[in-house]
Amino acid sequence: MARLLLGILTLYLNDGRILEERKIYEQMTIEGAELGIQVIVFTPEDVSTHQAKVRAHYYDLTQKRWTRKWGPIPKYVFDRCRVQKSHRMKLLQTFKAQYPQINYLNKPIGHKWNVHQKLEEHHPIRPYLPHTIHYSNVSDIVQMLNIYKVIYLKPVNGTGGRGILRIERSSNQMFYIEGRDHNRNIISPRKMSISSLSTFLQKWNVLNANYLVQQGIPLQLSNGRVHDYRVLVQKDGTGEWNVTGCAGRIGAKRSITANLHGGGSAVPMEKLMRNFINSNVNLSAVQAEVNYLSIEIASYLDSYISALCELAIDIAIDREGQIWIIEINPKPAREVFKEIGNLEVYKTAIRRPLEYAKYRYLKIEN
Repeated sequence: MARLLLGILTLYLNDGRILEERKIYEQMTIEGAELGIQVIVFTPEDVSTHQAKVRAHYYDLTQKRWTRKWGPIPKYVFDRCRVQKSHRMKLLQTFKAQYPQINYLNKPIGHKWNVHQKLEEHHPIRPYLPHTIHYSNVSDIVQMLNIYKVIYLKPVNGTGGRGILRIERSSNQMFYIEGRDHNRNIISPRKMSISSLSTFLQKWNVLNANYLVQQGIPLQLSNGRVHDYRVLVQKDGTGEWNVTGCAGRIGAKRSITANLHGGGSAVPMEKLMRNFINSNVNLSAVQAEVNYLSIEIASYLDSYISALCELAIDIAIDREGQIWIIEINPKPAREVFKEIGNLEVYKTAIRRPLEYAKYRYLKIEN
């Protein structure tokens, strides 16, 4: 049987053709060689539809450097394309339409509102979902703030904390608002009336940009910084879902999110739980529940998308040990495990998609 050629499909970060996650792809090439897999990296811009070939990026294991060469378009593809506001997204859609025969290890799961609605349909998952509505006008915010002290506005297609706002009612007529703009810059807290808030949101383009209004979970540590947890769930070499690892994340100063790309830091999950959750809560039971929930989410989403191999599930755990689903990310980074010094989990996180690719390849080609 021929050696598996696995393509990692990504997008250039800019017109200078800079590749994201190159270090990860180097490691995947090394791990792939041990599994008998040749790994190449390419974008839709590298494809010649006339020749049905791709000028891909190859990491040369001998010379330890990247090179480019023409080759066949791979039949098996690990999609690492993240949403961009650029012409490259259109090129991606065109490429996928032109080559429907490709076997993808993973497919998009849809935007946040679609995912929330889908999860809400599944009874075992529903209790873990914060109250969430689709934004239509400023009265939605007032309505939610009549129920909860704090709410969040989130763009349905946002990533890395971009465009998220935190709103807190300070009195019947006044509100505090803070967050990150669409370039991930921190917005200093400001106090405003309902009319000022409405004007602010119009300028923010909340309605046209498609936003959610979500119940706020109290997650501030004693130092005022927010925190959450990243759970990585992946299929293994037998096609089964496993929790690869969990880690805590603490947000940067004045940040309303805990994303590492937004300046956050990683800490071991157990340490963060002990520092925040009430002492009468059984932390081992909470950890077991996190693992159960994560597998349940991955299995359920996989059952209707039918092509997933990994998900990052961002969760919150309040002081009483209640678990809340914050966000599902189908294109997860792995650096959080490297940051906490768990290199074994970091290596497993890189290797598992390759093991699953080999499993899929052998299953289909045999």
